[in-house]
Amino acid sequence: MARVLVIGGGVAGTAAALALHKAGIEVAVHEAHPDAAEDIGAFLTLASNGMRALAQVDASEAVTAIGFPLTSLRVLDDRGTEVAHAPMGEAADPLLNYRCLRRGDLNTALQAEAARRGIPLRHGARLASVEDGPDGVSAHFTDGASASGDLLIGADGLNSAVRRAVSPTTRPFPSGQYVFYGYTRAAAPSGPDACITMVRGSGAAFGYAVSPDGETYWFARVTGDPLSAAELAQGTPAHWRELLLPLLRKDAGPAADLVAATGEDLMVTNATEIPTGTPWRSGRTLLIGDAAHAASPATGQGASMALEDAVVLAKSLRDAPDPDTALALYEKLRRPRVEHNITVSGNISRGTHTPSGAPRPAVDAGLVRLLDWHTDLWAERGAARG
Repeated sequence: MARVLVIGGGVAGTAAALALHKAGIEVAVHEAHPDAAEDIGAFLTLASNGMRALAQVDASEAVTAIGFPLTSLRVLDDRGTEVAHAPMGEAADPLLNYRCLRRGDLNTALQAEAARRGIPLRHGARLASVEDGPDGVSAHFTDGASASGDLLIGADGLNSAVRRAVSPTTRPFPSGQYVFYGYTRAAAPSGPDACITMVRGSGAAFGYAVSPDGETYWFARVTGDPLSAAELAQGTPAHWRELLLPLLRKDAGPAADLVAATGEDLMVTNATEIPTGTPWRSGRTLLIGDAAHAASPATGQGASMALEDAVVLAKSLRDAPDPDTALALYEKLRRPRVEHNITVSGNISRGTHTPSGAPRPAVDAGLVRLLDWHTDLWAERGAARG
């Protein structure tokens, strides 16, 4: 494999570049956004499986320098009563702790690490078309530039331009909720350190975590029809507070006070997902991350699944005898896990499944071995068949 083009410099694309580079594969990243700060308003949690994937590509230090760890999960009911509190993830290992951080900060950290390793990353490169042929694949950009390689990875997110070349009829569809995100220093709820608190509210599913310097990160998932594009574009933080607060004031607990204390740092987005069974491959082109398997945010696994993708893709290309076999191996290894996450997360968003806490795919021995950089995936496949 001589050269891989990655379209998209977000979590999935930059992590894939780090993993491919470690596997000895030449890679270049092309990102449409003019800088590293796309989606700077939203935050996310990286679960222990995502942190484990980062460790395999030697990127733990870059990410643990930002955000803050989460080592336990607490659940409150609509009266504000604690009904559960337990360790979360691989809490005993600091490198594998859950981590809460802003998406823009994560993008910036991963891109800085890619630059440090000498991986080319071009900003302002918006994809216009993909040309796939028997001898290679080319990406053509709206600024008139083009790039060619042996494989093209579409890591350009929910509204992927690469997906139009792979699966032109596939469209994201609503998961049945819209999601608010906010930050405030004006209200500091009490609770354990390094803990994420989930509130089973009567009008919204609410969660929050307090950073070591006293900033509260919160989210609220509200069931309903998707907000229109016009409402999303024209909505103001004041409007979003007016929409959300009546749903939260039905209940006891800190949720309403946190939202009321939030100023301009408040945003909302529709929860959407990609249908299961969507094609991921066409010729020399492959989709990964949200471009392939976006899920509603209910399980909080989107970024972590993308990081897993990066490691398994690089190892598949490293270990399999040829690129086509590698892509088939990658899809076989990844599709069951990520589509299970789409289904579970979507069911939670649509209210067809009620979780006992915050559902997170377990880090079991099989996943640990799959992600372990020293495990030969092709040899493992042969051993499993034997």
